[in-house]
Amino acid sequence: MTHRHIKIGVTTVVLVLAFSGLLWSTLRDGTEYYKHVDEVMTSPQDWQGKRLQLHGFIVAKSILVNPSTLEYRFRVQNNGSIVDARYIGVVPDTFKDTPGEEAEVVLKGRLTNEGFHVDPNGVMAKCPSKYEASKKVG
Repeated sequence: MTHRHIKIGVTTVVLVLAFSGLLWSTLRDGTEYYKHVDEVMTSPQDWQGKRLQLHGFIVAKSILVNPSTLEYRFRVQNNGSIVDARYIGVVPDTFKDTPGEEAEVVLKGRLTNEGFHVDPNGVMAKCPSKYEASKKVG
């Protein structure tokens, strides 16, 4: 092999390693799973510490608020599985636990031994079905 071929080979290896390292570090921090409460709570140990978008419904009368700190503690359920959640910050207007009206939410955060810890600005409450257009019967 010539000196030129060795240079090209070494350069190629260095570039491949650099791009692989960059791709790995970017995906490692940015990976986020979208899961329903019942999927996560069947084996919570598998999901602890991982970034999640957790989908479920607010359990009626479960929201506890500390107005001085804006700390919210509440429960989220789906298909009979329930997880305790904690969030500090401002919540959307549609974030409610009114009996008979299941508020649908998606929470961004991490599952811990104490429950689901929601990231800042990690509460997304979906509009209840009462806002959907009604169908005309005719």
